[in-house]
Amino acid sequence: MLTYTIRRLVLAVPTLIFISLAIFLLLQLAPGDPMAQVPLTVPPEVKQKMREALGLGQPVHVQYYKWLVQMFWVEPQVLIDYYFGTGLAEGKLRVISWQTRSPVMDIVVQRIPQTLWVVGTAYVVAILIALPIGIYSAYKQYSVFDNVGTFISMIGFSIPPFFTGPLLIVIFAVQLEWLPSVYNTVHKVIDWESFVIQLKQMVLPVMVLALQITAQLNRFMRASTLDNLNQDYVRTARAKGLRERTVVLAHVVRNSMIPVVTVIALNVPQIFGGAIITEVIFKVNGIGQLLITALFANDLPMVMTLTFIFAILIVVFNIIADVLYGVLDPRIRYD
Repeated sequence: MLTYTIRRLVLAVPTLIFISLAIFLLLQLAPGDPMAQVPLTVPPEVKQKMREALGLGQPVHVQYYKWLVQMFWVEPQVLIDYYFGTGLAEGKLRVISWQTRSPVMDIVVQRIPQTLWVVGTAYVVAILIALPIGIYSAYKQYSVFDNVGTFISMIGFSIPPFFTGPLLIVIFAVQLEWLPSVYNTVHKVIDWESFVIQLKQMVLPVMVLALQITAQLNRFMRASTLDNLNQDYVRTARAKGLRERTVVLAHVVRNSMIPVVTVIALNVPQIFGGAIITEVIFKVNGIGQLLITALFANDLPMVMTLTFIFAILIVVFNIIADVLYGVLDPRIRYD
């Protein structure tokens, strides 16, 4: 397993480089001008110097090579300098945002905690709700509980976040006035009252993100549990006189979790993608809203870096899913 993991990590490097090249070339074809927001009173020669300062006057392959060096060499050195107080990256050019004229990774690091709070909470809530419902729905197949759960799951899986977000705002924020419709990023938790405020402002975005992933995990868990309930080892365990609770929890659920854990790992990048829409709706000052802002401002370095981060998430969690599948299922041997 260790050899397989190392091999996958090594192969991930050229994969990520190829993905970064594809993203870079696609963004080069995108219309727009980073100087479009510069006032018309600025002389053309000044605009030209600004373009050169941003590296726009260089050939495409030179721009890509510089970004590659900055992302894979300079930024890791900046991280080492931050934690160990060294000076490896001192004086070296970093990836600079065209919109803010500041290092892109500094802005991303500032925004990530907000996204992780919302996305992480939504994912944990989705798992805690979906798995028990899926197990019980399979055990009580075609019961009222199973039919209601299936109906709600299909609704949650079918309705996109850009519809559920405004709908929940209208119901809970406008009509009932129970919850705020805007996420206050600068809010700090210092006592119980501020903690309650933090919980209230997280409810709506977490509900929107958790709804779809709960529906999907619920269906996977139900199908996997149903498949295992009809296996020979379950009948054998019951014939040996084991209690039904032991048969279901110790045998059926354990084996049913093997494909579901893989789905959970693979869905992590997907929920980050869904967070883009949710952050815009609820004004969460995270990386999703940052990506939308950068797209409107034609900030190619910011868009390039953020899309590449999403690509890293997809590659990394695919590796994690494969490794977990081998760990959970003893029948699978990669080495």
